[in-house]
Amino acid sequence: QVQLVEAGGGLVQAGGSLRLSCAASGRTSSTYAMGWFRQAPGKEREFVVSIVWSGDRTNYADSVKGRFTISTDNAKNTVYLQMNSLKPEDTAVYYCAAGTYRASRSYYSSVWEYDYWGQGTQVTVSS
Repeated sequence: QVQLVEAGGGLVQAGGSLRLSCAASGRTSSTYAMGWFRQAPGKEREFVVSIVWSGDRTNYADSVKGRFTISTDNAKNTVYLQMNSLKPEDTAVYYCAAGTYRASRSYYSSVWEYDYWGQGTQVTVSS
């Protein structure tokens, strides 16, 4: 099992920045990729960004390209999401997820490609 704990959410004005963190514990060696998803009220959970632990492959949703940056600290088993130039439409609960390697998984941009999920952290961007 892998446990994921997110932190860093909060309230920020439009144009501001926040950094989320996701600390992984347990059988982290079994995980291959980490991702961030978000879910706004009344909407489906949507992909934000993913990264493999080696750091050599990332995948961003078009809506956050150029504004959000994902990074890892392998020594701490922690993934970070730096969010800049935030917009009101970025308001959502942000979830961290961990996925194991499967031959059928490629971009790690879908909910079904992940095995473990954090409890979520609220990000609210005011206009």
